[in-house]
Amino acid sequence: MKTRFIVIGYGWRADFFYRIAKLAPERFEICAGVLRTKERAQQVAEEQKVFATEDLEEALKTEPDFAVLCVPREIVKDYLVQLMEKGIPVLTETPPGKDVPELQELWRETVRLKGRVQVLEQYFLQPYYAAVQEIIRKGYLGEVSYVMLSALHGYHAVSMYRKLLGIGWENCTIQGKRFFADLTATNGRAGFDHSGKRIRAERDWASLEFETENAPKTALFDFSGEQYFSTIRRRRWNIQGSRGEVNDDWVSYLTGENQTARQEMRRLDIGLNNNSEWSHRGIMFGEHLVYENPFYPARMNDDEIAVASCLERMKKYVETGEEFYPLAEALQDTYLSFLLEEAVQSGKEIKSETQEWAK
Repeated sequence: MKTRFIVIGYGWRADFFYRIAKLAPERFEICAGVLRTKERAQQVAEEQKVFATEDLEEALKTEPDFAVLCVPREIVKDYLVQLMEKGIPVLTETPPGKDVPELQELWRETVRLKGRVQVLEQYFLQPYYAAVQEIIRKGYLGEVSYVMLSALHGYHAVSMYRKLLGIGWENCTIQGKRFFADLTATNGRAGFDHSGKRIRAERDWASLEFETENAPKTALFDFSGEQYFSTIRRRRWNIQGSRGEVNDDWVSYLTGENQTARQEMRRLDIGLNNNSEWSHRGIMFGEHLVYENPFYPARMNDDEIAVASCLERMKKYVETGEEFYPLAEALQDTYLSFLLEEAVQSGKEIKSETQEWAK
């Protein structure tokens, strides 16, 4: 059965859903695009070859499984409430609100309306991150107590920290600082830049120390926004557990006989050095396939694979009630990311407090 959905909003993020529907048409179908104006709807209909309208009710007549909400954070809460009032399941882009009071209000409205909402936090479903989580689940690292991630911003990073450290609703203490440095532009949303132009880039550093029953668990945040596209500012990653650690693509760990072993995580991309069409196949760790692309042989990049995984999990959620990234988790990650930003900007120590969705 196809996953059928409508897309509300348009822009860089919404483009992912239109691309995915074209890359795997046997699995995904966009029933309608919903835009702010009739003129914009006509433009999207011509560009994407889908039904598009400015009328939400008209879009709902196509009987989608759910709605994908891709609107700016300033208006996402109001749209969510409107959709929940209509009883429509929603997969909403991150973040689900613009400040802490709005997150709290959204939670109260969701409880009142018994809303069916999941949030499109896709990074934990990207091949590399999914493979690392599988290695942790298999016990290679033992109990994980420390993560240093220099790859993702704000709520994306916090989401990964909580998953990797096994953090639930524990509070934390955050300290941070913002630095600036010159950087040569290489790539961005607009494409590659070979001019040699220099830009002033921010770099944010923060520590998050979580209060757990045993020893504290710590996350270090080190990120520049240029890392998402820059060809010279790469991802850096260290996860430490009681029996091993991950350093980027290498895993050092103790065997069952407490002998030290070291193995590399290896990507399997089909189409390299041959005439097969390119597609990501999976990630090997030793002789084990620790991640397998569920959409192979579709020619999706890692983020498209993760977003497509969210879409299929959303369909399963609508059919069975099985959650994959519920609103409460997204609210907690977003709340902590707001505190992280406050700590970075102010240089002050910030302590989190237990919120309504965590009680």
